Amino acid sequence: MQEKKSKFINCKIIKRVDVTKDLWKIWLEPEELFNFEAGQYCTVGVDGLERPYSIASSPKESLIELFIELVPPPDGKLTPVLHNLKSGSNVTIRRKAKGLFKYKEGFTNHIMVSTVTGMAPFVSMIREGKVLDDLNRKIWVYEGASYINEFAYDKELELYSKKNSNLFFTPTCSRPDEPENNGWKGAVGRVNNIFTSVFDEIPDANQENTILYACGHPEMVTELSKKYSDKLSFIEEKFWKP
Repeated sequence: MQEKKSKFINCKIIKRVDVTKDLWKIWLEPEELFNFEAGQYCTVGVDGLERPYSIASSPKESLIELFIELVPPPDGKLTPVLHNLKSGSNVTIRRKAKGLFKYKEGFTNHIMVSTVTGMAPFVSMIREGKVLDDLNRKIWVYEGASYINEFAYDKELELYSKKNSNLFFTPTCSRPDEPENNGWKGAVGRVNNIFTSVFDEIPDANQENTILYACGHPEMVTELSKKYSDKLSFIEEKFWKP
């Protein structure tokens, strides 16, 4: 009788980069092949405690890149454990990736709105290349953060936008007057308010030609859903309990 495969794949943390004191990236090397589609999430575990995390790497990359925010106890369960792990530490992932938050073909206009770690699935989609292949499409990517050091992928997205005339990236800072944001010259305000300028460029936006993706803070996602889910095609990813 063939031995039944475990539901888990063992992974080693190959690299860790701290973005801020409570935001960091890790790169996992799975012991077995792990297939996923851009935009999906993997379920990470340590000593039986598991939580899902969106994947920032593209399916073409050999390592699984995650962008994680620390939520301290008692609300945070797994993130405090992961925060203490270093390169060389081991975790598990569930064998199957999940999630329907993926790039949707067939739309002329794609509007991607995120907060901080909610940028991860968009990075995965863009790195994969499908998003940029058709120059007849337009893609607007908006990222909101309270502090400018929380923009973990801004340089990468700025580079993509310079090289691709169909991709527009706008990071926005919601607390521009804070000392930590001194010198910020970009957009200001909450991301769910400032992204609406895009409609000046697509005055005929409707459910057939325009899709809005919202990923990140539940309140941001809920607000956008209430405002636009009956006007545009809409897909959301609210982040789970940590």
